[in-house]
Amino acid sequence: MTRVTEGVRRLSRPAYALQREAGAVGRAARAAWRGPGRQRDLVVQSLKASAAAILAWLVAGVWMGDPMALMAPWVAVVLVQATVYSSLMQAARQLAAICCGTVLAAVALAVTGSTLGAVALSVPPLVLLANWPRFGDQGIYGATTALFTLATGAAGASSVGHRVGQAALGAVIGLAVNAFVLPPIHLRDVRENLAALAREAGDVLRRVAGDLRDGEWDTQGWSHASAHLEHRLEALRSARGWSRESLRLTAAPLRAVRRPPEPAPPEQDDERWSRVTGHIRALTRTLAVAADDERVPTAPSGTVLDTYARLLELIGDACHAEARRILGAGDDVHPDDEAMATMRELRGRLHDGLREHAGQGADGTTVLGTLLLQAENLWSETVRPAGQGDTAHSDSASGEEHHGVVAR
Repeated sequence: MTRVTEGVRRLSRPAYALQREAGAVGRAARAAWRGPGRQRDLVVQSLKASAAAILAWLVAGVWMGDPMALMAPWVAVVLVQATVYSSLMQAARQLAAICCGTVLAAVALAVTGSTLGAVALSVPPLVLLANWPRFGDQGIYGATTALFTLATGAAGASSVGHRVGQAALGAVIGLAVNAFVLPPIHLRDVRENLAALAREAGDVLRRVAGDLRDGEWDTQGWSHASAHLEHRLEALRSARGWSRESLRLTAAPLRAVRRPPEPAPPEQDDERWSRVTGHIRALTRTLAVAADDERVPTAPSGTVLDTYARLLELIGDACHAEARRILGAGDDVHPDDEAMATMRELRGRLHDGLREHAGQGADGTTVLGTLLLQAENLWSETVRPAGQGDTAHSDSASGEEHHGVVAR
């Protein structure tokens, strides 16, 4: 019976993996259908790459009558990159690699007189050349081009020029399609990642607050949650880099056609939520130390802990409100008067509790003082005075419009 059960489990693992992947694909398809987002951007880029390949094939194979119209659509589909600037850079690298591969294959065939000898002479140095950082990830096309050249047996001067010309044609078509047909602008990626970081920060704070109130110190879960915030912060930084690159070579043309500006959130928000992430990480580490029986510092008493949990919960609500504002789903992100009064009252109670713990010993005072310091830091970063966030956003929008920052 045990063997049968184990066999069923082994068989169910691939089925579960397939089911999970199918679910992910279904969710991505629904997201692309519902509205703008990363999933729809991927669909648009895929369709643009297909259109570039078809157009290159029509030009090279039908209009120019080339019976071997392979190089042009091959290069065109590869060069529809995530940004116009990256397409231009990849085009230069790929053309250089193709030229090296074609010329070296022709020379090797002329020297050896046999296809096998030409492969042995040209492919090793081309594969080695593919590792040159100047080529990026396009260097391998030198070796593949050499193999295609030698496989067809046409390695004369005219054939070499023909292949290079076809590659240049495909590069022009791929660049033109990517630059002039819905050019990719990644300002929305910054907004979505920043909102997700704020929302997940609020989730972590509310989770910690709930566990403290219930007396369940899931320190390992808190550590994993704060580590996930670090990954989200890295995703935000990557999105910010893509946003800057996507505006290179495209901001002025898009401004000329008067596309509506949708500036990304200011970079000061990235720095602020980076600090919030650091404070949350420090908070969870402090709680992990307090929960360790082998450590000297002890956790605060129950009443003070409940008060602290309530304060973290309110700060988490402020994080969620900020996430809604970033996405444009909420206008007022500042706590109302009642919430602010409650938060100030809780801070006062915690300061009173700190003074009481100071009279009872240093161990509990150390932990509570550190926790209170982290809460104060989170308070100052997330609960901002009314109007401060709107002013920063307005200043950023005007500054980015001045530099031609526009979105789809």
